[in-house]
Amino acid sequence: MFKNTLLAVDINDPEGAVRSTEAAVSMAQHEGATLHILNVVPDQGMAIVSASMAPDHSAAIQQAAREALATWAAANVPGDVATELHVVQGTVYDQIIKTADSLAAECIIVGAHSPSLKDYLIGPNAARVARHASQSVFVLR
Repeated sequence: MFKNTLLAVDINDPEGAVRSTEAAVSMAQHEGATLHILNVVPDQGMAIVSASMAPDHSAAIQQAAREALATWAAANVPGDVATELHVVQGTVYDQIIKTADSLAAECIIVGAHSPSLKDYLIGPNAARVARHASQSVFVLR
């Protein structure tokens, strides 16, 4: 059913990714799917902030994120699951949807934290992905 699955994880919150990773691995094993694992490095904010950083700062952050994601995946995804790792930079929910579209993923798996008042007012990333993605979206808490 799902041969191309996207798992979005936050490598800065590895405990938060446990349930979504377990579900994604189980689905990938059952379906013989390729599991694309995505980590989004948030934008640095206003242009004045990024202008004050070294020219190679963004590249260094992305390289560190790639290394951290590879280490995390090696520890959390069994070797019998076909995986591809992806690190992108931008707005989290927007990059999850864009990456899913570019990979022709049939489903997206994201974790969600317990909602707080601010989430009801502005909406968490998982809710935005679920509302705007054209793929099936599994949100695990």
